[in-house]
Amino acid sequence: MAGGDGLGRDFGRLWAAYATSSLGTWLALDSLPLIAVLVLDASAAQLSWMAAAAGAAGALLAVPLGPFVEFRAKRPLMVRADVVRFLVLMSVPAAYLLGLLSYAQLLVVAVVVAVSDIVFVGASGAHLKSLVPDGRLVQANGRFETVTWVSTAVGPPVGGALVGLLGPVATVVLNAVSYALSALGIRAIAAPEPAPPVRGSGGSRMAEVTAGWRAIAADRDLRLLFANTLLVNALIMATAPLLLHLMLHDLGFTPLEYGLGFGVPCLGGIVGARLSRPLVRRFGERRILLGSGAARALWLVGLAFVGPGTGGLVVVMAVEMAMITCMGVFNPVLVTYRMRRPPRETLARVLTSWTITGRAATAAATALWGVLAGLVGGRTAIAVAGVLLIGTTALLLPLTDSQTVSKWTMWQWTGGSASRRSSTPRPVCRPDDPAHDNPAHDDLARRPRVAGLRPMGRWRTRRRDGR
Repeated sequence: MAGGDGLGRDFGRLWAAYATSSLGTWLALDSLPLIAVLVLDASAAQLSWMAAAAGAAGALLAVPLGPFVEFRAKRPLMVRADVVRFLVLMSVPAAYLLGLLSYAQLLVVAVVVAVSDIVFVGASGAHLKSLVPDGRLVQANGRFETVTWVSTAVGPPVGGALVGLLGPVATVVLNAVSYALSALGIRAIAAPEPAPPVRGSGGSRMAEVTAGWRAIAADRDLRLLFANTLLVNALIMATAPLLLHLMLHDLGFTPLEYGLGFGVPCLGGIVGARLSRPLVRRFGERRILLGSGAARALWLVGLAFVGPGTGGLVVVMAVEMAMITCMGVFNPVLVTYRMRRPPRETLARVLTSWTITGRAATAAATALWGVLAGLVGGRTAIAVAGVLLIGTTALLLPLTDSQTVSKWTMWQWTGGSASRRSSTPRPVCRPDDPAHDNPAHDDLARRPRVAGLRPMGRWRTRRRDGR
């Protein structure tokens, strides 16, 4: 039980809600394109347009939502995002039963789900940081990563079987129900939620909308990780439809073999997620970010050499297993690091901006690699993506010499001291202490410091009073 390992009963409820919705999502993987083909006889061009338009339009519509998420209580937003996804997905089986289903409706559903996903991601990251003690964030994110890879391994094969038994809309119904159950689980969390950041007076609307991107740009480590993650995810996802076509059309693999080729390697993600926390304890956060981040980029090029038969399937499994294991280690550490770097008052906007840009970049790369495959062939296009992916490791190399940390992290671990002579971290307050989210502490953390001096605060006041 997730709540029985020191993370608390409320985290157990959040974990159960996430596990339910994650399983529903992977059961319904590609369910809307599948319905478009089986029910509406959609063309390949329409399927490509649905994938690209849902990602791009969802990202575009979500741009102004950063401040909306930032300055509101996060838990109610998460519940509303789940409810919206439940309602819009249930419109699909309703229209199907009434004989009213159309391609336009599927496109609208895909866009609304994409926007709701972005809202949920932005709110849930800030919510998790307030729910779980700082020292256990890697452990908590590792739990979520494990669930993701378990769902990825189990969901698509089971979903395919359910479609064969119950019809094309069966998995859409299950996905919708999973969001409803997730909303109930989140509502059951008992811990009071900290008050959201207060909107500053006099700021422009544009400044609020772009605050997440500006916070990323102002932090060198975040900026490098942002660029690296953006490129890695976009290049990997851009090759997914090309590999599908190569395996099923050119090499003659069956859908079952294709599913096994990507389902079995997801076990590596589970192993990686379980290893992430002990590896961080042993080698440190920065080394694991660099090592696993670079390692995950080395394998994609191997998929360009896939051949027919059992040997080709083994190559796919081996390459995917290696890549997914590295991603299983990297992702929880990245998510935790990304939560700790920005100031509290911009965290939700940073997460929202990160997700929006990632979705847009993936949509653009998918379209671009489709054109490239038409010019040079799918196998060559996969090889080009693999070579470029190896080049993204250059963005991680500056992490080896970075000594900067976020201002709040510095305040938390050095007790406000900026002295270079101090080598022993001394937390100023427990992460679960109410003072952890006290705006006064944020103000102190943002003040400039001089080596060897402490900022004016409670400690200094006591010294002046002789206590």
